[in-house]
Amino acid sequence: MDTMRDRFISTTTRLLDEDPRVALVLAEISRDGFGPAQRAHPDRVVNVGIREQLLIGAGAGMALTGVRPIMHTFASFLVERPFEQVKLDLGHQGVGGVLVSAGASYDWPAGGFTHMSPGDVALLDTLDGWTVHVPGHPDEAEALLRRAVEGDGRAYVRLSLQSNSTGRPVTGPDFSTVREGTGGVVIAVGPMLDSVLEATEGLGATVLYATTVRPFDAAGLRRATGAHGAADVVIVEPYLAGTSTRAADDALSDLPHRVLGLGVGRAELRRYGQMAEHLVAHGLDARSLRERISGFLGL
Repeated sequence: MDTMRDRFISTTTRLLDEDPRVALVLAEISRDGFGPAQRAHPDRVVNVGIREQLLIGAGAGMALTGVRPIMHTFASFLVERPFEQVKLDLGHQGVGGVLVSAGASYDWPAGGFTHMSPGDVALLDTLDGWTVHVPGHPDEAEALLRRAVEGDGRAYVRLSLQSNSTGRPVTGPDFSTVREGTGGVVIAVGPMLDSVLEATEGLGATVLYATTVRPFDAAGLRRATGAHGAADVVIVEPYLAGTSTRAADDALSDLPHRVLGLGVGRAELRRYGQMAEHLVAHGLDARSLRERISGFLGL
């Protein structure tokens, strides 16, 4: 199976062929994969080098002329390093564009903490008007990328080497119900679904699947909790723990409820190891999740 990043390259190459409005701005990362696209569309595939602030500024400038820019590099260099440009060049100027990241929270541990970005979605939460997609499979990544490019707003597509075994239909921004139960609600975000399904097997909890997390599907969560009585909700995200707990709290503000946010911890893990070891260290493997979810829900 190809990776989400592989699918991003092939899909964006086709989008450049299909839509003259689309442009791609790179900062070295993935440049080899886009070699054929750059030769075919030299005016719409631009590599600014290792200049991430310029990456965003150039994309925003293109957007001001009516171009739909896709801006791509590792998440830490796409959201965190040029955050001022994301805030001002795109947001303040009121122009749209599509940020597509690689690397996620700890996809390349050997790269060190500079290449890890567990706080990217939380950081974008400080800005208004962003749509955030977190695919859990290459098929979903393709569908969400196409949806983001077709629009005119500001969108972030968060790619990862973590992947579920099977892609699911992406029909809209709403959460989908994967398993129904009466013992609380567990929201699995993107590539966390397989681990959540394994962790909750036999527990009787409802499992919702989210590939679009901003805007947050408040109505879908309310339907899943029954909208009456007390509600217990667990959110399992592949980035900073608790990123979406406020959104869930707001959705259930008029109901008695408890929310547990599971995700990547704040502590820096300085023995970088492998991606699977980071999952265990942050309690995001199926065994750890089962213990934490069942303990919180009392199942």
